[in-house]
Amino acid sequence: MSSSYCCVLTIAGSDSGGGAGIQADIKSISANGGYAASVITASTAQNTQGVSDIHAIPVPHIMKQMEAVFDDISFSAVKIGMLHSSEVINAVQETLLKYKIKNIVFDPVMIATSGDKLLNENAVQSLKEFLPNVMLITPNIPEAELLIGHSINLQTQESSAKELGELYKTSVLLKGGHLELCETMTDILYNYESKKITVIHNKTVETKNTHGTGCSLSSSIATFIGLGFSLEDACSKGCEYLNMAIEKGKDKLIGKGHGPVNHFSL
Repeated sequence: MSSSYCCVLTIAGSDSGGGAGIQADIKSISANGGYAASVITASTAQNTQGVSDIHAIPVPHIMKQMEAVFDDISFSAVKIGMLHSSEVINAVQETLLKYKIKNIVFDPVMIATSGDKLLNENAVQSLKEFLPNVMLITPNIPEAELLIGHSINLQTQESSAKELGELYKTSVLLKGGHLELCETMTDILYNYESKKITVIHNKTVETKNTHGTGCSLSSSIATFIGLGFSLEDACSKGCEYLNMAIEKGKDKLIGKGHGPVNHFSL
């Protein structure tokens, strides 16, 4: 008797070093039981030490990639990573609406590890206008602060997650990794539909191997949503998976900089 895959599409940039972006998404989706397909928005020359070059994929080709997979494959969920310009954001939004795609998880990559903004003001505005079309956004603290317009700390993490959700009319998983170091990592989920707050705790792991954590988390959550889990369970399972992947990869040596997590540690 035939059966179907849980197909998950990732729309993001390519990391030649394999630790983040499309490569991390494919590993994370596969590790959690999904079939990964991809639409590449940009190619980066990148390793564990940083990005040395970015080549933007022409917008018409991005749309052709999306049309090719949507015309042929039924997807249970879609994960979106970095969309580097207003033109790309608008093209992706237009195509997703055309195909009536649901279960969209958006990791709003806007700020580099160095603290530099990766998007200009026009692109940031286009991104903000896109957010109400997705099921869940997964910003880290600097990205959330840019979206919300004020600083966030441990005491305001819950209220800020709710504020973001109500402002952009979407559910929010506000990641706590950039807050002050504690023994426990705290992520806050605000479910826009139910107005419910869920607090997710995991043990903090001390390691420099954290390259691609945001990509890996958002794509794992998309996979669990595609598999039929509730938003709360999908986020909890995704955070648990990432925490285990960090723990299992904390002492691995690869490259001279920040290594990746161990995606296949289950």
